[in-house]
Amino acid sequence: MNVLFEEDGAFKAGTVLADNNTSLQVELPTGKRSKVKAANVLLRFDAPAPAELLDRAETEAQDIDTDFLWEASPVAEFGFEDLARDYFGHAPVPSEAAGVLLRLHSAPVYFHRKGKGRFRKAPPEILQAALAGLEKKRAQALAIERMAAELQAGRLPPEFPPLLGQLLYKPDRNRPETKALEAACTESGLSAPRLLERCGAIASSHDYHLGRFLHEFFPHGTDFNVPYVVPAIDLSALPLAAVAAFSIDDAHTTEIDDAFSLTAKVGGGWRVGIHIAAPGLGIRPEDALGGMARSRLSTVYMPGRKITMLPDEIVERYTLAAGRECPAISLYLEVAADLRVSIGETRLERVPVVANLRHHDIEPVFNEATLAGELPEFAFGKELRQLWEIATVLEAGRGKQGVNQTDFNFVVDWSVATEQGPGRIDIAERHRGSPLDKLVAELMIAANATWGRVLADAGIAALYRAQTAGKVRMTSVAAQPGEQLPLVEQVHIAA
Repeated sequence: MNVLFEEDGAFKAGTVLADNNTSLQVELPTGKRSKVKAANVLLRFDAPAPAELLDRAETEAQDIDTDFLWEASPVAEFGFEDLARDYFGHAPVPSEAAGVLLRLHSAPVYFHRKGKGRFRKAPPEILQAALAGLEKKRAQALAIERMAAELQAGRLPPEFPPLLGQLLYKPDRNRPETKALEAACTESGLSAPRLLERCGAIASSHDYHLGRFLHEFFPHGTDFNVPYVVPAIDLSALPLAAVAAFSIDDAHTTEIDDAFSLTAKVGGGWRVGIHIAAPGLGIRPEDALGGMARSRLSTVYMPGRKITMLPDEIVERYTLAAGRECPAISLYLEVAADLRVSIGETRLERVPVVANLRHHDIEPVFNEATLAGELPEFAFGKELRQLWEIATVLEAGRGKQGVNQTDFNFVVDWSVATEQGPGRIDIAERHRGSPLDKLVAELMIAANATWGRVLADAGIAALYRAQTAGKVRMTSVAAQPGEQLPLVEQVHIAA
C-alpha cells in the first residue's frame, strides 16, 4: 500500500511499512522513513510506485485548465477526489486525483483551502479582484525590468523626472521606480547618485547637494504658492524721525533690514539711532503672510543665491531703501561728549533713509590705516568715524577684546561658464574686527542685548543667541547676569 500525504507544506508519496490507525510508518523513494499522522494522508493507492505517481501527477496538473476547473467546481466546500471525478467524468485513477490536488493547491487565487485536501472556490468578485491584482503585479514586474535595463544603458526612464527628489533623498521602497533603481545599482555596482548622474538626471554635485537641502526643508518648492493679500498700512500714523539714516551692507544684500543714524546734540554729545525694518506692522499672525513667515522663520543665504522668508513685493515694501521713509523700530543711544553711553528710548516710527552704503565702496577709504590719520573726504566719513569710536567704547564696556581674525566671503557668479560647469566662485578675505565690521557688530549687539532684556523681563518668549565661555548657542532663555550679554537675533516682528 502506498500513500500520498502532506508534510511541511509539500506533497510526498511513500510506501506504508506499518499502519497504526492514527499514524503510519512510511518509506519514501529516497529510502528515508517517516512517521506520518493518519490525518495527513490524502490518498491511498496500490499503483503506480510513489515516485512515479508524483511525476504523473505533475504532468496531469499541467494539462488542467485552471479557469475551467474553477467553473466546474461546486459553490460549496469540496474534496479534491470529488472534483477529480466530476472533471474527468469517471472515477479518477490515483495520478488523475493527485493531478487535480496539485492544480488546486497551486492556484490559491482560485481555490481557498479549507482543510487537508478540501477547498472552496473563490467567489467571482473576489477572484476578479485577485486576478486584477496579479495582472498589476505582472505589469509592474515588467516595468521594473524595463526601467532597470534603461538605467543600466545610461537612459533615464520617463517615469523618473517627477520623482528624482524622492528617489535620491527619501526613497519609497514600495514604488516600482525605487525597485528598478536599486536593481540597476546592484547590477552596475554604482550608487544611486552616480547612476543617475550617468543618465543625465544630475547636472553636478552642487545640484545634488542643493537638491537634498531643498527636498528636506522646502518639500513643496521655494515659491510662495499660498494666495496672500499685500497688507495696506497707513504710514502717516507713525511719527517721522528727525534723522538721516544710512545702511551698511555688502553688494549682494537686497533685504536691507538695519540702518544707523548719528545726530549731534545741543551742548555736546550725540544721539545714535539703530533702526530695524518692521514688516510686522503690516502682517498679522492669522494672515497667509504670517503663516509663511512662521513656516520659513528666516531667509536662507548661500553663495550666489538666497531663498527669502517673504515674497519679493513684501521685501521691497519694507526694505530700508535710500530715498524713502521706511517703517522701523528704533533704539536710541545717548552718548555724552566723553563717549559715555546710556540706553535711550525705543520708538516705532518712520525713518528717512538717505543712503545705502556698500562695503566695497567704504572699506578702501575706511580702515585701520586711514583711521590712523586723516580720513579721506567721502560721504558719511565723519559719521562713520564717530560711530566707530562709540563702537570701540561699547566693545570695551562689555569686556570684549579686539580680534584680528580672518574669515572669507564666498561669491558665486552663476552667469559665468567654466570647464567644471556653470558658476565662478570668488573667495575674498574678510577681516573680523575691521573698523566697519566692529561698527556694525557693536551697535547691533547693543540693540539686541537691550531688547533681549526687555523681552526676558516681560516674560515674552523669544529666541536668544547667548555666548558663554566663548561658545555661542541658540536658546529660549536669556543669559544670566555675569554671563556675556544676552543677544537677541534681529527678529522681524512678522517672524
